[in-house]
Amino acid sequence: MENQNQMGYKPIFPLLTKMAIPPMLSMLIQSLYNIVDSIFVAKLGEEALTAVSLIFPLQNLSLAFSVGIGVALNAFIARYLGENDQEKASYVATQGLMMSFLHSLIFVVIGLFFIKPFLLMFTSQKDVIYYGMQYGTIVITLTFGSFIHIAIEKMFQATGNMIIPMIMQIVGAVINIVLDPILIFGYFNLPALGVTGAALATIIGQMSAAILSIVLLKKCNHSIHISLRKYRIDQDMYKKLYSIAIPSGLMMCLPSVLVSLLNGLLSTVSQTAVAFFGIYFKLQTFVYMPANGIVQGMRPLMSYNFGAKKHDRMHETLKVSGLCIAFILGLGTLLFLIFPQTLLSMFEANAHMLEIGLIGLPILALSFIFSSFAILMAGVFESLGYGKYSLIISLLRQFIITIPLSFVLLPIFGLNGIWLTFPIAEMISSLYSYYMYCRHFKTIL
Repeated sequence: MENQNQMGYKPIFPLLTKMAIPPMLSMLIQSLYNIVDSIFVAKLGEEALTAVSLIFPLQNLSLAFSVGIGVALNAFIARYLGENDQEKASYVATQGLMMSFLHSLIFVVIGLFFIKPFLLMFTSQKDVIYYGMQYGTIVITLTFGSFIHIAIEKMFQATGNMIIPMIMQIVGAVINIVLDPILIFGYFNLPALGVTGAALATIIGQMSAAILSIVLLKKCNHSIHISLRKYRIDQDMYKKLYSIAIPSGLMMCLPSVLVSLLNGLLSTVSQTAVAFFGIYFKLQTFVYMPANGIVQGMRPLMSYNFGAKKHDRMHETLKVSGLCIAFILGLGTLLFLIFPQTLLSMFEANAHMLEIGLIGLPILALSFIFSSFAILMAGVFESLGYGKYSLIISLLRQFIITIPLSFVLLPIFGLNGIWLTFPIAEMISSLYSYYMYCRHFKTIL
């Protein structure tokens, strides 16, 4: 009960810090092992790195499905706990966990039957297709461990417990990082599996986190209780969860669509540009994931105090969270502006990639700081149950502006025209976010 009640009365900044730092650390580690994965794969050659970059949108798609459901679980569980209805919160948790598992079966089908057709949309190089098949078939088909882990992670976060989700993330990430070089290059007398080894390391890390999450849910959770004995699909509850999960999932899907469409455009110019764009997307998670950690800490605070009708605490949460997000994204902007060559050198960048990236990374870096308010308000809208507004923000950030503008600016400025679309889209989405805040939410926030 203490963890549950603290969201209604403790000072906002230390409470947000307590709730945000664990997911920030876990997401930083998550970003780190994504980057480490690419660093090791890059040593196998540019074809292997390109293949992994092409599969990344499908990985992000599976993450979008799982996080979308998790965000819905988080919002509803926190709201019901704010209303002191533990029975309803537990019921939502049970429905959401099964919902996550059922959705993971979609990716079994994708992994078994659609990896090669997907790769052929972007490349005809045999080596790239070969490596992509090796990597993609494993990491997409066996993604159900990630679905279970993320659902349980969001349940803990909804109760105000951020330490256990951090532990689960760290365990999965560390196992992945340790196994990557062992399985890729064949240390300790094991066979060198190359790209297949990288895929296996990822899946073993995810499965380990899922098993640990189930154990910790049984032993350490006291606010919600999962019961599958008399489980039946509740269509009304599914509709409620989908009301947040679909917009949130679509928002998470947008990077996959964006990367896929831009990969198709970039491949007409240079295969190296595709590899560079893949590197950028791995690196930018190292900046955005800590900011999203603040959003994760903010969401249950917003949802709980919304349920408790404490608007003054909602306003303070908004202000403190916004400052923290802007600080993190400002640091990320400086990092990319000052050290582009150092960042690219970690991925065995050749002369052509450096030529592209030394201009491309600083341009792309501007999008970080410009996105601060849009990221903040997208999280706020989700926590209050207004997922459609978050979806519009994400569409502006990663689809409506970026894609058509890329086709316009590519002939004018070359590849740099594509990179310019990112800060432009972020500026417009932040302006829209401010407009929606002033029009609909200023009175309660």
